[in-house]
Amino acid sequence: MATPKTVSFHTLGCKLNFSETSSIRRQFEKEGYQTVDIEEGADLCVINTCSVTDFADRKCRKFVRNVLRKNADTKICVVGCYAQLKPQEIADIPGVDLVLGAAEKFRILDYVEDLSKMPGKGWVYASDVREANTFVEAFSFGDRTRSFLKVQDGCNYKCSFCTIPQARGKSRSDTIDKVLRNVEQIANQGVQEIVLTGVNLGDFGNGTEVIEGLRPRKEALFIDLMMALEKQGAVPRFRISSIEPNLCTNEIISFVSGSKHFMPHFHMPLQSGNDKQLRMMKRRYTRSLYQSRVEHIKEHMPHACIGVDVIVGFPGETQEDFKESKSFIANLPVDYLHVFTYSERPNTVAADMSDLVPVQERRARNEALRLLSIRKKRAFYEQFVGQTRNVLLEKDKAKGVLSGFTDNYLKVLIPDSEGEVNRIINVTLKEITPDGIFIAEKVHGKNHLPKVKSQLQTY
Repeated sequence: MATPKTVSFHTLGCKLNFSETSSIRRQFEKEGYQTVDIEEGADLCVINTCSVTDFADRKCRKFVRNVLRKNADTKICVVGCYAQLKPQEIADIPGVDLVLGAAEKFRILDYVEDLSKMPGKGWVYASDVREANTFVEAFSFGDRTRSFLKVQDGCNYKCSFCTIPQARGKSRSDTIDKVLRNVEQIANQGVQEIVLTGVNLGDFGNGTEVIEGLRPRKEALFIDLMMALEKQGAVPRFRISSIEPNLCTNEIISFVSGSKHFMPHFHMPLQSGNDKQLRMMKRRYTRSLYQSRVEHIKEHMPHACIGVDVIVGFPGETQEDFKESKSFIANLPVDYLHVFTYSERPNTVAADMSDLVPVQERRARNEALRLLSIRKKRAFYEQFVGQTRNVLLEKDKAKGVLSGFTDNYLKVLIPDSEGEVNRIINVTLKEITPDGIFIAEKVHGKNHLPKVKSQLQTY
């Protein structure tokens, strides 16, 4: 096969992966490749993978099979976390041509150009993760409404359940000056909102010289980056994708409360609501610290939305532990949960722990917290019925409507006659649909919202 000239992309996992896929796509387009949907039969399909859970691994394998069913001649290249952690496992999937690790994925064109010269399939180029020691900038454009901007990568934490440091290497960051230049470039494309992304975003900042006997000093902290972005004011909206509670300082919270550009929306991983589990997970905080962060946010911004990551079924989590964790979360003024069912990951401390929770029990606990999340989200929405908030409008799958999120992350639908895509407007929040979305009307406008099918889980 000659060098492929049409390419498709598929991204699994986090916002960081989406930003990196976009940057890889731009590399191809600069070299004359045409980006097409996989259904159109691309010459090459690049799959950017996640490996947070075993389910993420299975999704990758399933997608490879689906691609080849539609077009058996498509060359398949797999990159991302799964590719770094289990390159040979991926290479052994029938139909995979090329696997690139963390240090190789941004040099993908070098390898793809040689695909036609490589006999057979399943070629692997994945060096030790320690080779992934430089920061490579990345950002997405998407539909020009929102961009994911990578400002940090890797992680120095050693949580007992997590493989991300093995997949992405040590913590490293962009510089403030380069971030500001990227923001300006994104803003010139008409983007209205930038989501700052990273593996451990709050650990932003590059070390300077190591002084003997002392830890390296950082050139800047995350709060310094936030202040610089606020001063620049290139886009109306910034969001923090996710930040560890020990790094979500009161200074950061207070800054967001007075900011014109940073949205009142925090996503802070909790993982467990009891200290025994947090110690076993090797998390860097106690539940009392987490609670104090949440209370500080709500004290300064009662309207702020707070999302929470939780893991259920971690080894040693007894029924009483789970009840304690659930009760703690239920009594916290947080507003939605992302619930993960624990799955064993090779080469982690947790994989060798005893007192495993049966899989069926893990799933039952996941369902219990999912229902709690639905109730919490509904209660949060109900506080804002009749209020006016600003919304960034986006296209919606349903005809005749636009959707969007308010500054504090309430999902909204309005008639498309009342606004334009990629505009920020003020709306009055009228009523909540059974599937947890606000029907709204433009301030001083009329509301003739057509009926739409349910999009979220029914309450």
